[in-house]
Amino acid sequence: RQLHREFLRAGSNVMQTFTFYASDDKLENRGHTQRFTGQQINEAACDLAREVADEGDALVAGGVSQTPAYLSCKSETDVKAIFKKQTDVFVKKNVDFLIAEYFEHVEEAEWAVQVLKSTGKAVAATLCIGPEGDLNRVSPGDCAVRLVKAGMNGS
Repeated sequence: RQLHREFLRAGSNVMQTFTFYASDDKLENRGHTQRFTGQQINEAACDLAREVADEGDALVAGGVSQTPAYLSCKSETDVKAIFKKQTDVFVKKNVDFLIAEYFEHVEEAEWAVQVLKSTGKAVAATLCIGPEGDLNRVSPGDCAVRLVKAGMNGS
């Protein structure tokens, strides 16, 4: 709560759920499966963000990020299922919009955007790329085109 309140006091009008590493595959990959599931963490994160957002008439954004499953060469279906599981919590908790954030591979970002867009909520997306493009050397321009084709068309 306090971190959200600091953002609110600093002038933020969006409280982002702190769910960067809260998918079950990331928790397992980092050895954090003994106490809470990704769903429990995501639900609690949504509740905390909403509580503080309501204190300042701010919005709440739920975010998904890159997965160990993608880096382990899991299928598109498997990776999308991970995003869907997180996204289902965000929809249930009625966040205001969704973020696909910090993707180093545009292909995985495309999959995330497709899942997030299927909710009908507004979606923002960010990549973690350099002048040469993503980690597979897909150029920044081609990354942008691919994200537009995945659904990031400004609507």
